[in-house]
Amino acid sequence: MGRRAKHKQSAPEPLDHATNFTSKKLGKRKAENDSGNDDNFLRPTKKAKDQKPKAASINNSKKSLTKRTKSAPKPDFDNDSGDGWEDVDSGIDQDNFGDADQLVGSLDDFMQEEDDDLLQGTVQKFDFDTEEDEENPQPSSKRKKSKQSERPSKIIPTASDVSDSDEESEDEDGRITMSNIEARSRALDAKAAAEAELDEEEFQGAAASDQEDIDVEGEPDAEEIDAEPFHLPTLSEREAEKQSGGPDVHIIQRRMRECVRILGKFKRLAEKNRSRSEYTDQLVSDIASYYGYNDFLAEKLFQLFPVAEAIEFFEANEVPRPVTIRTNTLKTRRRDLAQSLVNRGVNLEPIGKWTNVGLQVFESSVPIGATPEYLAGYYMLQAASSFLPVIALAPQPNERVLDMASAPGGKTTHIAALLQNTGVVFANDTNKARTKSLTANVHRLGCKNVVVCSYDGREFPKVMGGFDRVLLDAPCSGTGVISKDQSVKVNKSERDFTLLSHLQKQLILCAIDSVNPDSKTGGYIVYSTCSVTVDENESVVDYALRKRPNVRLVDTGLEFGREGYTKYRGKTFHPSLNLTRRFYPHVHNMDGFYVAKIKVEKRLKATPVDEPVLEPVPSLVSGEDTVEQVQEEIGFDSEEDTPYLEEAKRRRMRAKGLRPPPRSKPISVTA
Repeated sequence: MGRRAKHKQSAPEPLDHATNFTSKKLGKRKAENDSGNDDNFLRPTKKAKDQKPKAASINNSKKSLTKRTKSAPKPDFDNDSGDGWEDVDSGIDQDNFGDADQLVGSLDDFMQEEDDDLLQGTVQKFDFDTEEDEENPQPSSKRKKSKQSERPSKIIPTASDVSDSDEESEDEDGRITMSNIEARSRALDAKAAAEAELDEEEFQGAAASDQEDIDVEGEPDAEEIDAEPFHLPTLSEREAEKQSGGPDVHIIQRRMRECVRILGKFKRLAEKNRSRSEYTDQLVSDIASYYGYNDFLAEKLFQLFPVAEAIEFFEANEVPRPVTIRTNTLKTRRRDLAQSLVNRGVNLEPIGKWTNVGLQVFESSVPIGATPEYLAGYYMLQAASSFLPVIALAPQPNERVLDMASAPGGKTTHIAALLQNTGVVFANDTNKARTKSLTANVHRLGCKNVVVCSYDGREFPKVMGGFDRVLLDAPCSGTGVISKDQSVKVNKSERDFTLLSHLQKQLILCAIDSVNPDSKTGGYIVYSTCSVTVDENESVVDYALRKRPNVRLVDTGLEFGREGYTKYRGKTFHPSLNLTRRFYPHVHNMDGFYVAKIKVEKRLKATPVDEPVLEPVPSLVSGEDTVEQVQEEIGFDSEEDTPYLEEAKRRRMRAKGLRPPPRSKPISVTA
């Protein structure tokens, strides 16, 4: 019973026993009485609570009201708590009401008939405590949903939608059986190929039409009309800008944008009497000042790309690369690792189809480098570009592999996982301090076939050789990982690139000499750098091809990446360098990288060359002294070179800050 019905006043008594009761509800009787005949039906006044005959009727009326609230909606008189009875005239004749005891019996009989019919259905409970439930009724779960209640996935139908509906109608018309499944598959493939060709043609046509509109019309945009005409600063104006502290950032941005636009259509948009090199120099200078590069490195990187793509490369270096991890297949599978990390609140997905062990992490509620899975060695924090050299190397079980520059161990542990802990992996690094992190990662990931050593890579042919495969991730300038190390922008000079390229040429020759050409399964070298410059990549590989005639370039096995340069700024490299692969941050969303795979073959024996026959030197003296006399005539005179050797020794001593001894014999010519 609700709180309102609990304190409700009892039902009114009838005026006369002979009154004909109708089967209408009490609420409607009250409404008719209010609007109709007041003489036949008059409301009684309130009686005192101590009247005993009224007690029985009150109890019976409460029971009947309880039944009615369970079976029917609230009557109209529930709205007020009996306040309306106060207005009834208290001078009404009490004789007209009759006996109250007779009202009890007759009221129950009247209520019983109606309640029996109402209680036959399911009992419905009402909660009178809150009114919000009545205002916001919940829809029934059995109600059938409308077709328009769900939002369509595509608002604008396309040709693919029409084809889908056609396919559905075809599927409904005929069943797929073993006899027609091949024909249906061919028809679907042909239809998909035709749609792809049509889409490609439409795309090319739209691009061509846009280009024609731009070239033919040649009308400036609204922004160009409103803005001031672009003026290329002269050399004196640029010097004045530098002395004044440089122009505003917004001015540099607009100038870079205008230079890129003009260089794309130089003949039509360039100013008169201004050369292309002036626009290029201005753009390189603005790039250096806007992105924070020194002039040398900005120009060196700018020359690698077309003008518009160069801006994309510099812009990509300002954005960090995605966080990626490599699954350690020695301890777990990628599916199980992904599920456990997702349960810890890590949002991730596979990197791509080119690797089956990589995962890209988007966000994580826990430190990705301190999870229990990381400490247990289930994965390794590793950049996506570092997967590429090991994938190209493709080590086979039971092989001897050398990693010449292995710290901190990402590639070494990847090789050990591909070897399935068979064979031997020699992990070498010149810096002995870095071998500590290398050893820690090897132990954490459970690699049991790794031997850690610290030698200069140039000594390895003498220290140990006969390897099936060698991985040389050579030390480089780091121009491909500028997003990780911003100091590269300013601390690299031309001398650094010269020294690095010289070191890389020495290392690649030593790596070639360390490979066993008679290996049945191997005989490969992978040369890689995290740099994008030609001096450290194509030039080094081309040098190795010229110095070692028994090597040749082979396909890396990587399905993506740009081909290496065969011609660059007047330099011509070996034609097979197009088998190497380049990776850029603005194209592949990974660090800049270079990968080349070299096959070492057996050295061919030198074929004898027809040498000219030397005629014997005629001798003036016959006999046994002929040979000695000839040697004396063409021999080396050490006394003649003595003064020159002494002078060279004196120069070396002076260079060291020592005082040279006096000359034993003066010479007229200095060396």
